[in-house]
Formats: sequence, structure tokens, C-alpha cells
Amino acid sequence: MSAHKFTAQFGTTEITLETGWLAKQAGGAVMVTMGETAVLVTCTGSGSARTGVDFLPLTCDYVEKQYAAGKIPGGYFKREGRLATWEILSSRLMDRPMRPLFPKNWRKEIQLIATVVSFDKVNDPAICAMVGASAATAISDIPFAGPVASCKVALVHGEIVVNPTFAQVAAAELSLIVAATADAVTMVEGEAKEASEEQVIDAIIAAHEAIKPIIALQNEMVAKLGKAKQAVDEPKTDLDLFHRVIDLSLDDLADALAVADKKLRSKAIKKATQATIGMLVSEDPSMAERSAEISGYLHRIQKDIVRTQVIEEGVRIDGRAPADIRKIVCQVGVLPRTHGSAVFTRGETQCLGTVTLGTRRDEQRIDNLHGDVFVPFMLHYNFPPFCTGEVKFLRGSSRREIGHGNLAQRGVQVILPAHDDFSYTLRIVGEVLESNGSSSMATVCASSLALMDAGVPVKKAVAGIAMGLIQEDDKVAILSDILGDEDHLGDMDFKVVGTEEGITAIQMDIKVKGLSRQILRDALEQARLGRLHILGEMAKSLSQARDDLSKYAPRIITTWVKPDKIRDIIGPGGKTIRGITEQTGCSIDVDDTGKVTIASPDSEAADAAKKIIEGLTEEPEVGRIYFGTVRKIMEFGAFVEILPGTDGLVHISELANERVNKVEDVLSEGDEVYVKCIGVDRQGKIRLSRREALNEQAGT
Repeated sequence: MSAHKFTAQFGTTEITLETGWLAKQAGGAVMVTMGETAVLVTCTGSGSARTGVDFLPLTCDYVEKQYAAGKIPGGYFKREGRLATWEILSSRLMDRPMRPLFPKNWRKEIQLIATVVSFDKVNDPAICAMVGASAATAISDIPFAGPVASCKVALVHGEIVVNPTFAQVAAAELSLIVAATADAVTMVEGEAKEASEEQVIDAIIAAHEAIKPIIALQNEMVAKLGKAKQAVDEPKTDLDLFHRVIDLSLDDLADALAVADKKLRSKAIKKATQATIGMLVSEDPSMAERSAEISGYLHRIQKDIVRTQVIEEGVRIDGRAPADIRKIVCQVGVLPRTHGSAVFTRGETQCLGTVTLGTRRDEQRIDNLHGDVFVPFMLHYNFPPFCTGEVKFLRGSSRREIGHGNLAQRGVQVILPAHDDFSYTLRIVGEVLESNGSSSMATVCASSLALMDAGVPVKKAVAGIAMGLIQEDDKVAILSDILGDEDHLGDMDFKVVGTEEGITAIQMDIKVKGLSRQILRDALEQARLGRLHILGEMAKSLSQARDDLSKYAPRIITTWVKPDKIRDIIGPGGKTIRGITEQTGCSIDVDDTGKVTIASPDSEAADAAKKIIEGLTEEPEVGRIYFGTVRKIMEFGAFVEILPGTDGLVHISELANERVNKVEDVLSEGDEVYVKCIGVDRQGKIRLSRREALNEQAGT
């Protein structure tokens, strides 16, 4: 048993790829280490092909072990369970750069598992997983057109930082995860605080340069340790049959692809396909056994028709020019009892966005390797089967739904008010009602409108657009607001979210090699113009947040008290705060900093609770007159309660203008009297004067 280590500088840190001593029965296994973060990544393939599938059976799983950060899992079972949301998002980051690099006709199952076994809270284990997925596959016997590598890049105080720490990312104006081969960028995912298009391009190019040494490191590993690759059975084209299919189907498919309506177009394509297969079978009954092969040829013809029409004529499937946006219709306030709602329709894509406002108790608690984190903003994206006219079982959220929802959330969160200024927990739900291209971007638009409808004081509106690309040799067509078919048949899926000022989130998957800086610049500029058009259409229905919250939303009042006064609000065993809650019906939260949050659907009840709390925590003000209660008579004076739980001493000399021989001659316990605060010493002892209060009231 011998370990082999390969090390290179990787941005701000060093990366080590180690293999040969762990998980040796896997097809390929690599331990990737950055700092004290370590991820074991394995690649294993099955020995036989899956029958009846027409796709690559690839599974990527990213698994965080709590022991990696010295933690014991919470919950009853005290062990890790199904993948959490953030693990699914990292699994998708592994999958997207890898999937295009396997043979298109590969039908043997492939499983990539990344296990986080050590975490230093500085270096991102997701980057280790992405690099390890490529390295483990590259040294295995599975055919692979890699290697590919990934890195994180951030713009921090105007400087580009490769593989920044989590602290640097938190302060960054722009944060991207970029994956690339030696020749081309293949994936971009990230968020920004209204970054410019040039800043995004500079970050992508910087990331690609940082990735190249890691590609070289993997090539070195493969040259020394790589296994011989399995043979790939390249699909053979029966040219005679292919040309016969072209002759029989070309005109009908061209006519079918010209149908603008998605459902009608699908029916027309299906009819043309069945007619072609039927004619071939009538000519030669043995062709019935080759229907799958013929369907493959028909798909190739469809792809060529669409791409040629766009490249040569500048006309898309639904008749639009490359930069055209489909018709947009926006409606707000569509649901009577939600706190905010909107429907955004663009062509045949439609999303219902709803906003719900909650209190601090509604925050999502996340227990991950970083510790316990409370999240006050959630965006959930749902893609039910009816939105595409299909029938499927309703399961839990799919990986796709989680990924698209996360993209929309990152794009929208930039416009939200600071939590200290608007202390609500926010939940947005995007219900996709129709889908034909970029439902996640429709979710962004619906969410923005719903937030304004709810009266949330957002900084500005935000919108999203999906871009596509078709490239043939030196001819390039950039497509705005792509359809589902254009996504499938094109060379790039490029989603951009942003405001009028800049980009807030971006997601890009590229299928072509050698995407130039100029093409990136042109695509981002066309996306910017499209985004501005969409924002203009949204503004026609609602251009700014409503003046007030929904009458059904909770009213939240925030006040601050000194930390040493918190005990006065809580009371012994929580008795005081429970009493306030029962009296007013309000929800009250107090944190260690002295921030008090009062929530109630009734604004008068919230004001009443605030008044009670202010009374409990109010401190005496020198020069102010109070109407207090005599609590105790002493020989030298009387103690008067001027605030709840706060007493001051009225010395016998301060009881009246004339001389007082006995306190009892003037006051009795339980009397209510006016007193003036004349001083508070360093120990907090309060001096009061009945004499001065009486004189002031008398005007003397």
C-alpha cells in the first residue's frame, strides 16, 4: 500500500491530490486537501449497461460528515440522514461540469461520491469535491474527456481573489464558482452585489487561469497512475437510411418547427415523426425494429433545422429575432389573503409568486459544518407536473427545484432591506404554473413584484433572463429569453439576474469549446438590454413597494433596552414576559444585545406591549417629574416608586417648603405623589424632591 501525492499552488492556498491508500476497490479514489479541509472523492462504474435508458446514468452525491468539524449530529438518531439542501447544491456543482465530458451514448451507471471528512471553516469543501470528481474519474477506467477543475473567485474591495476564505466571500462584491477544462470555461455559478458585466468577465477569466495548473496536476496523476479506459462503442450511422429519413421528413419537420405554440408544435413534430417511421415500415417491415434508430436521426434533423435557421436567417423556432423577448404580462395582488402575491407571464412561461412575513421564530435553523445558523429569508421553487402538461407522482423537492430556487434566492436577496431595519422573516414561494423556458427567471420576476405588493421596502426591482447560444464555426447567434427547445438544442444556457444597475446572480453551462471574451461580453450585454426591457414591463404593474404592509401581515416593532434591563422584561422564571404576552396577545423576543422584537397582527396591541416594556426598562431622568407611589416610610424620608421596580428616596428635607418634623405628617405608605428627580449618583441611587415638584406645578 503506497500513497501518491500531487501538490500545486491554487490561488491563496495549496491543493493536494492523494491516491493509492484509501478506498482502493472504487474505480478511482482521490483525497483532495486544501488547508485542513479534506474530501474523499470516489468514482465507480457498473459493469453492464442499463437497458431501456436513453441518457447518461450519472449520479453525483456530496456528503458532509459532522465529525469533519468535530460535531455530533443533532436530532433523535444522532447520525447523518438524507442529503440536506446545501449538500444537494454541491452535488449539482459536481454534476454539471462532469456530465458533458462522458461519451453521449454511455449507458453504464457511474457514481461519484464526495465525502467531507475534515473541515477547517476556511477552505470550501465543495471546491475540493469538484476537483476530486474529475481526478477520481480521470484515473479510473471510465471514458472521460477531462480533466476539468473548479475554483471559487471573488472580487473583494476591488481585488480579484482566487479561492477566497468564507470571511472574504461574505465581504465580496462578487463571488463565482467557475469550472473549466484546459481549453474552455464550462460552468459558472455565483452571485454579486450589482456587479458590472466587465467585472464578471474579468473574474471568469482569472478563474480559468488559476484552474489550468490544477488541470496539469491531474494530467500528471493520470500519466503516472491512470488505468486503461474502457472501449466506447461509437454509434454508427446508416447513411442510406439517414438520407432516406431526410428525404421523407425534412419538409414536414420544418413546417412543424415553425409552429409557435409549444403544445401544437410538439404534436406536429410527433405527427411528422410517426409519419416518417410509418412510411419506412410500409416500405420495409423490418424497419419497425429500428424505430429508435430512426427517431435518433429525426432528432438530429430537427436540431440541424433549428440551428441552421437561426444562424443563416436569424429566425427562431417561434419566429422571433435573436434578441426579441416574448410578450410579458404582470399582475399583482392576485390572492386576497396572502401578504403579497404576483403572477408573471412571459410567453408560455408563468409563475405565481407569494410572500409571507413572519417573526424571528419563523427563521430557518440550519445545522451544518459551520454550526447553527438562522436564516431569515427563504425562497422555495416548485415545478409541478401540470406546468408542462405532464402526469407524474408528486414527490419531495427534486434536485432541479432546489437548484433553481437557490439561484432565484441569491438573485433576489440583494434587494432586500437590512434585517436590522426590517425585522421580518421572509418566505417567498414560486409556483411554476406554465413552463416553456426559464421558469427560474420568471420566479425572480414574480418574487420581485410580490415583495413590492407585500409592502416590503425593497431597494429596487430585480429581474432575470435566460440566454442561449448557437455557434457553428465562426458564426454565432446569441438568443435572448430562450425556449425549452432552444435550451436543449443550443450550445449554452446562460441565466442572468440583476437590477438596472448590475448583476446579482448568474448561472452558466456551456457546451462549446473556446467561448471567447468577446462572445461573453456580447452575451452579457444582450442579457443586460433584455433585463432592462423586462424591468420596464414589470414597472407598468408596480414600480415600487406599497406604502403599507398587508392587513393580514404581523406588525413588528423593534426597540432597544440596556442588556442589564433584560431581566426586568423576562422576570423571575419568565413570569413578566409571559404576562405581557397574555395581556396583549403579542409575540415578544429578546436577544442578548438588548434588541426587543414585538410582533402582532394588531398594531394597537403591539404599541401597548411596547409601552409596557418601555415602562419596565425606563431609566429615571434628572429634572423630570414623576407621579409615583410611596412604598416605604423611613425616619429620614420616604421611598417612592417612580417606575415599575424603580424606587427613589425623598429626603425629609425635600418633602415640603416648610420644615417637616415627621415623615408620617406628610405621607403614608400607598400615597400617590408628584416628585421630581433631582439626581442619580454613581451607584444608581435616585434622589427625589416632592417640594420642587409642588413648586414647579404651582409655577413658583
